[in-house]
Amino acid sequence: MAQWQKTAYRIEYAYVCHIGKIRNNNEDNFWCCGELLPAQNQGMDHIRSGSVSQKELPLLAVFDGMGGESCGEMASYIAASSCGEYYEQYREEISEDPEQFLKNACIRMNQAVCDYSAENKIRSMGTTAAVLAFAGNQVYGCNLGDSRIYQAEDSQFRRVSRDHVLGGSLFGKSPLTQYVGIPEESMALEPSIVKMEVHPGMRYLLCSDGLTDMLSDGEIADILTRELPVQETVELLLERALKKGGRDNATMVLCEIREPEKTWFHKMLDRMHKRDEGDEK
Repeated sequence: MAQWQKTAYRIEYAYVCHIGKIRNNNEDNFWCCGELLPAQNQGMDHIRSGSVSQKELPLLAVFDGMGGESCGEMASYIAASSCGEYYEQYREEISEDPEQFLKNACIRMNQAVCDYSAENKIRSMGTTAAVLAFAGNQVYGCNLGDSRIYQAEDSQFRRVSRDHVLGGSLFGKSPLTQYVGIPEESMALEPSIVKMEVHPGMRYLLCSDGLTDMLSDGEIADILTRELPVQETVELLLERALKKGGRDNATMVLCEIREPEKTWFHKMLDRMHKRDEGDEK
């Protein structure tokens, strides 16, 4: 195991939820280290950023709601809030069994949306979900629907999520085969889960289709692999999406793995190591 992995690394992050240039309402939401938007909102007017230690077992997520008459807003909000509630209650499961934690979180979110739909006699409502959970030397990605997760390191870039869509469509968007809000009698909830290594400098982007419908994977890769701070990277991604038309709400959560801050103990070891090297000379 690399020396840096023996202590908790830091995660720098930046996020935004923008209404776009065409829509009158915002059906996206997110969960980022305890933050989310209320059910009725017009998005964010600026990009927020922060930093968190891996030892806090942070959870990041993006949601893109679906359904008419404000149902999309409610679906994404309910998913975000129930995801946060489950995380606050069971966050230690991330270090014990991260895959099971993510599966259970999806079940909790799905039940919450289905319960609201049944109570309010709503036929069709739901939301996508893209989630990241940090568990020591690995990060686990989970998604339902077509909100995506990308990974970038130096010049390397790849999409790690799976689009749950039904083939191609000549007219409009293809229907989703998986999403949060699937009634149990309709089909099984089957989130896609992937395990990834973490290294200093590695980046992960969660985003709704308000970004991916405007920019190709190549365009996203070009921006994501630049040597820019996470906040400036999100600013540039949003700027490009809006310049291309901004036809949908666009939500992004970008994080980057940073070297851990050294404790007094590690600083002392470094001094001893340098002293020993000096003695050898």
